[in-house]
Amino acid sequence: MLILGLESSCDETAAALVTGDRRVLAHRLAGQEAAHRPYGGVVPEIAARAHVEALEPLIHAAFADAGVTLADVDAVAATAGPGLIGGVMVGLVTGKALAHAAGKPLVAVNHLEGHALSPRLADPDLDFPYLLLLVSGGHCQLLFVEGVGAYRRLGTTIDDAAGEAFDKTAKILGLGFPGGPAVERAAADGDATAVPLPRPLKGSAEPHFSFAGLKAAVARAAPDHAAADVAASFQQAVVDCLIDRTRRALRIAAGATALVVAGGVAANGAVRAALKGLADEHGLRFVAPPLWLCTDNAAMIAWAGAERFAAGLTDPLDVAARPRWPLDPHAEKVRGAGVKA
Repeated sequence: MLILGLESSCDETAAALVTGDRRVLAHRLAGQEAAHRPYGGVVPEIAARAHVEALEPLIHAAFADAGVTLADVDAVAATAGPGLIGGVMVGLVTGKALAHAAGKPLVAVNHLEGHALSPRLADPDLDFPYLLLLVSGGHCQLLFVEGVGAYRRLGTTIDDAAGEAFDKTAKILGLGFPGGPAVERAAADGDATAVPLPRPLKGSAEPHFSFAGLKAAVARAAPDHAAADVAASFQQAVVDCLIDRTRRALRIAAGATALVVAGGVAANGAVRAALKGLADEHGLRFVAPPLWLCTDNAAMIAWAGAERFAAGLTDPLDVAARPRWPLDPHAEKVRGAGVKA
């Protein structure tokens, strides 16, 4: 089985060819950091135009790298949401056109499912069910992954995602864009105990996350402390919140085969180390994708497409792009920004 995957949900344009036995034959990616750096964050209109310009050459390059053609592909998988709707539409419409032209099935992939299944691309021994901490720039969720298309949400953010808080902290401290890696680099030279910062919802019976208050506390503390100390203290506060909420979820995730982390923030070394320690406490395997699979990429979309295609799950060509698309549509709405996917 050979799947072409397309990703364009935010500020990374990517195309990949992945087989059903986990071989990444090609992966091409074009970032947009330089275009968005002057604004300190992603500008949706700029991102959408960049996807239009970059996607077709990336697809041609991926086919050339793999030494195959569109005729060799079994299905086309494209991100259909959630994300910046302009960018999502670019990738999805391209995927529809290729599928229609070649007479191939289309698989409309939930970007979050791409992250959720990406550890299985890297680790063939990862079996369902597992507890997943999905932590990225736009999302922060705890999910019990029971199988392809079967996700039970145990917790989510009621306001900001952890990755968003990293980006805003970097902007406050003048560390540059993208914010997550910049904060991690600065934190390496700082004292994590130097700045007293809150741990929102830590110890609470409420299963959810909150990072808006932490972000505000960073803004108040920044003028009076060294940037490295603020970065280190902020990073430690995020780690403490993630571990506290995940520990709570482990108490109700009966039967989990592993503790898994995915998403952009999963590339953070302090987050990984703390989660590994938590998994060891509970006698569970800890699984994290390689760093390149943590951030937005098309290999995870192709792999999610492969898993869905193998399960007989394909989509019509009139499937709609979706700015919001929860993995667990039956999850109870939460207070605050509970409309987030």
